[in-house]
Amino acid sequence: MNPEEKMLLKRAVDLSEDNNQMLNKLVRAMRWGRLLSSLYWIILIGISVGAFYFVQPYINQLIGAYTNAQDTFNSLGSFVKPN
Repeated sequence: MNPEEKMLLKRAVDLSEDNNQMLNKLVRAMRWGRLLSSLYWIILIGISVGAFYFVQPYINQLIGAYTNAQDTFNSLGSFVKPN
């Protein structure tokens, strides 16, 4: 093997090692990205469920007030209508 072929072979090996390092970094970054994205969605869904849990009594009160108002208007309507 002449010196020029050795130099080309060494250059090819160096480039393949650099490519391997870059690919490993990309794979690592993709894994971290997936993990952080999953964590983001888990937190977002958890906060939504928790907020609904804490707001639910107020929603039930609003629904009860609406139902009472509707019943009141219906009873007022029966007094106003002539039978």
